[in-house]
Amino acid sequence: MAATTTPEEWRAYYQRGVGKPPWETLLNALDRFDADRAIGHAVDLGCGGGRDTVEMLRRGWSVLAVDAQAAAIQTLLARPELAELGARPDTRVSRFEDARWPETDLVNSSFALPLCPRAGFLEMWQRIHDGLRPGGRFCGQLYGDRDEWAGDPTNSHFTRAEADDLLRGYEVEMFREEETDSKTLRGKPKHWHIFHIVARKP
Repeated sequence: MAATTTPEEWRAYYQRGVGKPPWETLLNALDRFDADRAIGHAVDLGCGGGRDTVEMLRRGWSVLAVDAQAAAIQTLLARPELAELGARPDTRVSRFEDARWPETDLVNSSFALPLCPRAGFLEMWQRIHDGLRPGGRFCGQLYGDRDEWAGDPTNSHFTRAEADDLLRGYEVEMFREEETDSKTLRGKPKHWHIFHIVARKP
C-alpha cells in the first residue's frame, strides 16, 4: 500500500485477512515439527492480522510477531482466538529487515519477505539462517522473476536458479512453484509468480 495510507485504511486492510486459514507453508512446517513431537519458539515476520500467529499459538508454540504497521499488531491482539487460547504472542512494530530476535526454531514469513528491497534482502536472508537453531525451519514465499511486481526496487524477485541458490545450506522439504492470475488482498488483479518453501536447517 502507498506510504500515505491512513491508519484506518491499514486497519481495514488487515481486517480482510481475519478469519482466513493459515497459509499452506506454515501448516506443512508445523506438521513436520508435530511428527517429531517438537514444539518451540517461532518468529512471524510480517505477521499481518495474525492468521499464522494464531495457528502457532494454538499448537503450543511461543511466538514473536513482527510487522511494520502498528495496525497489524493491533488487529492481531484484538483477535478473539487469543482469549480462547489463553495465549498471547510477543509483538514488535518493525520492518522485518530491521528486526532482531533471539535464536529460534521456526521463522515464518507468509508473502512478506518479497516486500523487502533487493538491496537489503541477502543480509536479512542470512540473518534468518544464522538465527535458526539446528533442525529449525524457514517457511514462506519468494516471488519469481515473472511476477507482475518484478522490477519494483522496493521488492525482491528471483529466478528459479537464484531461489535454489538461496536455499543452499538447507534441506528443502517443500518447494512448489506457482504462476497464476488472481487478486491481491485489496481485490486488485495481479499476475503472481511464487515459490512456496519449507526448508530445514541441518
